[in-house]
Amino acid sequence: MDAQQVFTFGQQGLYMLLMVAAPVLLVVLAVGVLVSVFQAATQINEATLSFVPKIVAAVLVLAVAGPWMMTTLVEYIQRTLQTIPQVVG
Repeated sequence: MDAQQVFTFGQQGLYMLLMVAAPVLLVVLAVGVLVSVFQAATQINEATLSFVPKIVAAVLVLAVAGPWMMTTLVEYIQRTLQTIPQVVG
């Protein structure tokens, strides 16, 4: 196993991490911005007002995109495990 293969596996792992985490992170970011704008406009500084909508949005995204995320991760892990004999041998 040479350095190029190590960097390739690392790059693929980071790409998979970004692909799987992006839907949840982007939706929670958008909800956070909307709640912050609402709080600034109404001058309501309640901590739960910013926390609860983000949790609800994250759960909804996981409910909708969860099967795709799981399938993507399982396929990536299968590909990685199947290449172990080729890399070691």
